[in-house]
Amino acid sequence: MQEDFLHFLWKHKKINVTNLSSTKGETIIVSNVGEHNFNSGPDFFNAKIKIGEQLWAGNVEIHLKSSDWFLHNHETDKAYDNVILHVVWEDDTEVFRKDNTPIPTLQLKDIVDKPLLNNYEKLFSKKSKWINCENEFSTIDSFITSNWLERLYFERLEYKSETIKTLLTESKNDWEAVLFKMLTKNFGLKVNGESFLSLANSIDFSIIRKTQSNQRLLEALLFGQSGMLEQDIEDAYYSNLVKEYAFLKQKFNLQNSQVLAMQFFRLRPPNFPTIRLSQLASLYNKHQNVFSKIITSNKREDFYELFNVSTSEFWKTHYTFQKESKETTKILSKAFVDLLLINTILPLKFCYAKQKGEEVDSDIIKLASVIASEKNSIINAFNKLKKVSKSALHSQALIQLKTEYCDKNRCLKCAIGNQLLKQ
Repeated sequence: MQEDFLHFLWKHKKINVTNLSSTKGETIIVSNVGEHNFNSGPDFFNAKIKIGEQLWAGNVEIHLKSSDWFLHNHETDKAYDNVILHVVWEDDTEVFRKDNTPIPTLQLKDIVDKPLLNNYEKLFSKKSKWINCENEFSTIDSFITSNWLERLYFERLEYKSETIKTLLTESKNDWEAVLFKMLTKNFGLKVNGESFLSLANSIDFSIIRKTQSNQRLLEALLFGQSGMLEQDIEDAYYSNLVKEYAFLKQKFNLQNSQVLAMQFFRLRPPNFPTIRLSQLASLYNKHQNVFSKIITSNKREDFYELFNVSTSEFWKTHYTFQKESKETTKILSKAFVDLLLINTILPLKFCYAKQKGEEVDSDIIKLASVIASEKNSIINAFNKLKKVSKSALHSQALIQLKTEYCDKNRCLKCAIGNQLLKQ
């Protein structure tokens, strides 16, 4: 039994509120259960309850056992002086106010409907389940699932907005600088994401602005800060980068001691950090104001056009500095741009609109709904239970569901868990 379940019972009146009585036999009539408090203090504020012949306005505290009142030291906390009703699963001791009058207690264990209790116990029974409701997940009405996933998607955008807000503060509200850091991290994908972010953090964005009109100079900056220009390689392109970087390093007093090493191991050649950094340089060389173009674009095709960039000439015949390869034009694929949309562009558009007080939810839903669902272990596992992930909106929502609800046993806060309890 979780205390959250008792909160659920009280908040949603999942008990027979028409025939309640305290452990002392006083009639209890609940006019208002109060406002659920998720911070410190009593569990519900400003409830209105008639106990016996007296109408009370005050707070409600909920525990599994009455004795938890003393276990949590509420008797010494002034915040609990205005508790008018103590709601418990089991009443095992009497609790008193400071004036020595007993606090009325409502015991729940004998008044909860058996089917509801059975559903709760079934949902939370631990039998090596991937998620608590894996046996029932496929039975949930698609309308409920769809609405819940949409809410979860925006919850995930809110979650990602916290990182954006931190970056915004660090950059003194420079949205272009924030975008550069986020894009750089996502150009590194999962393997090199943190390394690419450390690279972006080592360069003030004003330096990017001063060098982006010259792609060779911008590549020298990125490769130099990444630590890739410290080898002894005989090649004209490489030698020029070394010279350009030496000039930039002195001019801007650059430091790269905090930049994490880039990884090549177990990466497909198109994802090598050398290729991704050259493509990133091409993007910023081609477009002077990437952020403004992102904010004004709402169609996926617009973003495919914006990110239609390749590497510089050298990288058409190379994947590394040392070895020449067959010539290929290494453009950003549409699948890669979709990842940028999911992880960078949509969260940024959402956060920017929210800060400006603008409404873009429908545009974001429309864009997220036409991007293919991601494929990973979480999405695959949900789809085995029921084919539910059909777009990036769904896959992002399912990641939020698994990490923030299923893994934390927050079934009582989940629309799916609530539906299963009602059955």
